Amino acid sequence: MKTNIGLFLTKRAVLSPTREAYVDSKSGLRLTFTELNDRSNRVANALAASSVKQGDRVALLMMNSAEFIESYFAIAKLGGVVVPLNWRLVADELEFILRDSGAQTLIFGKEFIDVVIDLHGRGDKTDLGTFIQMAEGGKGETHFSSDYEALRDAASDAEPEIVACDDDLLYIMYTSGTTGLPKGVVHSHNTTLWALLTFAITSDLRDGDRYLGALPMFHVGSLTPITLNVYRGVTSIVMREFDPVRAWELMGEEKITAALLVPAMLNFMIQVPELDRFDFSLLRWIQSGASPLPVNLIEAYDRIGIEVHQIYGLTETCGPACVIDAENALRKIGSTGRAFFHTEVQVVREDETRCDPGEQGEVWVKGPHIMLEYWNRPDATAETIVDGWLRTGDVASEDEDGFIYIQDRIKDMIISGGENVYPAEIENVILAHPDVAEVAVIGQPSERWGESPFAIVVSKNPDLAEGDILKHCDGKLARFKLPKGATFIETIPRNPSGKVLKRVLREQFPGPAAV
Repeated sequence: MKTNIGLFLTKRAVLSPTREAYVDSKSGLRLTFTELNDRSNRVANALAASSVKQGDRVALLMMNSAEFIESYFAIAKLGGVVVPLNWRLVADELEFILRDSGAQTLIFGKEFIDVVIDLHGRGDKTDLGTFIQMAEGGKGETHFSSDYEALRDAASDAEPEIVACDDDLLYIMYTSGTTGLPKGVVHSHNTTLWALLTFAITSDLRDGDRYLGALPMFHVGSLTPITLNVYRGVTSIVMREFDPVRAWELMGEEKITAALLVPAMLNFMIQVPELDRFDFSLLRWIQSGASPLPVNLIEAYDRIGIEVHQIYGLTETCGPACVIDAENALRKIGSTGRAFFHTEVQVVREDETRCDPGEQGEVWVKGPHIMLEYWNRPDATAETIVDGWLRTGDVASEDEDGFIYIQDRIKDMIISGGENVYPAEIENVILAHPDVAEVAVIGQPSERWGESPFAIVVSKNPDLAEGDILKHCDGKLARFKLPKGATFIETIPRNPSGKVLKRVLREQFPGPAAV
């Protein structure tokens, strides 16, 4: 049997026709699997009528919405290639991605009309020829775009002819580009299928579950789980934009049983006052990834009876790499668990030999869900995939039982006096201070040590001072790991997946470090 991800929605509509597939937490839109599939078929037939064919790239510049998901499955059925666009990027950044991917069709939401007008005015700097706008009763159409709803609703809901499968491309998802230009991660119908299979067999996701999705759909941490929900018959309750109070409210209103939220989201939610006013009695677990999960955050949720399972994955792995199970979430607190079922993980030294237990090295991941390549980047692909292993660029250690402990990105590592210092370790210590809301640690150039740690803090208490932070760390870290200074800011910059933009902070606080 050949695999086409779009057909998963078709099959689910047959198996669970009246079950809710998608709930928009803001507008209240509710779609059954039959309704979602019918809408997706209409979009597919409308795109086919506008000459989208197998292999054509279709870019999506849209907020979380039913239209995003129905378009994704529609393009999959047609054999097109989805290019999800990070809507936080500016026109110059989007122009690069559109040009690099060769997308010829752009579907966009009303929120982005100004940036799309800018892109359209750049002429042949991209290959875009077809623009389709979701007006949603907001700003009117541009003179060069078609109306999404009108095209969809006028088209047939008949199943389109399936022409792509297996190793044919499904999407090109561009990395956040926190260092240099973003790279297009290429996934096929098969790599996506294997990501779904390994998630389904490893995680406690059950038929009829109700899943809260809050990450943007242009991110693999949202797109893969929501695709899995269709495959598994799970209802997706999706937040258009994250709001911590609304997230708690939805737990009770929508009878949420499972969720995936990044550490920054969990941090904002745990600070909401009077949590006992919310009903989260049906919530079995929250998975959390994108960056190492502070131990104190896991403990805070445990105190209110919520299991938080740290998960580790990448765009390049279509999501899965490691996950901690309920049995070990507290026993191995701080670990991101062991490899998913259809996944191998190892921690290796610079000479590519495997590290001993407790020794820090680079995480390598292997499995049938690994990306095919970086789009148009054979050099970067060859550097990243070695004998089928994906070199992640992340530093971790593995204990005697095979549990992985993620430390940091290699590029964020601080080398102080010849010793490796991992910012996440220092951040965990500082986060234990009761007056600290958030923290990020970077390296600043030091004439004496080469680099020294520097803490950037978001405080809950306006009286908190630099000396308080430094005193709090003293005795809890080796001397070479102690931050030489600290400063306070209102907001720590993050990318859409919740990862701290250390590059931005290094530019903002270049040093030099205090002696």
